[in-house]
Amino acid sequence: MTDFSGKTVIVTGASRGIGAATAREFAKRGANVVLSARSTKDIENVAAEITKSGGNASAFSCDVSNYNSVVSLVEHCVASYGIPDVLINNAGVLEPVERLENANPDAWDQVIDINIKGVFYGIRAALPLMRKNGGGTIITIGSGAATSALEGWSAYCTSKAAVHHLNHCLHAEESHNGIRALVLSPGTVATDMQVAIRDSGVNPVSQIPWENHIPVDWPARALAWMATTSADHYLGKTISLREDSVRKSIGLI
Repeated sequence: MTDFSGKTVIVTGASRGIGAATAREFAKRGANVVLSARSTKDIENVAAEITKSGGNASAFSCDVSNYNSVVSLVEHCVASYGIPDVLINNAGVLEPVERLENANPDAWDQVIDINIKGVFYGIRAALPLMRKNGGGTIITIGSGAATSALEGWSAYCTSKAAVHHLNHCLHAEESHNGIRALVLSPGTVATDMQVAIRDSGVNPVSQIPWENHIPVDWPARALAWMATTSADHYLGKTISLREDSVRKSIGLI
């Protein structure tokens, strides 16, 4: 298990699911973790749990669709633990699940604001500091939906395709400055989002048996692995947790 003692990690969307599991994983490995989400109480509870277990964690309420809010998050991180070594762009939403003919423009816009702009805002706020610090790792949660057209998921599919390409742009521009840019496509994970997907009954993903979804600690462990030089072969690329070779490299199988 890689030791992240002395390293500082920001995790967005850390109130539950992959985000909360990732915060716990990095803290368990010794990192200082800053958890962010819109729901203050939930991230405070996770941070308190980490602290009680002997880890270092701080909670900061942040709306990733607002650039000033993201800047404040990074400033809080710097004041608490120093310049972030790792940024995990995990915050994202699926809803609305609806066909294009019925899509609500305001709801569609919100997905774009959170899933695309939120990732860009995180990169924009952290990048200058990381460069000044000699480098850093920026990982974004992607999806197989980035390359698959799924009924009712037009906003989500579009947003994930965009952040995959945004990662490629980040790598092309900043790899020579020590910035490690990667995307994790985790597959289907046993989280509240999958409950909502199942309940929607829309497209084949809603029909996947619950036992076929991977446990939430798998993407968390994958993200910790991606933050090390062991994943350097994948810099600028998307890592799919569906691939057995990747799972073996991480130690999941």
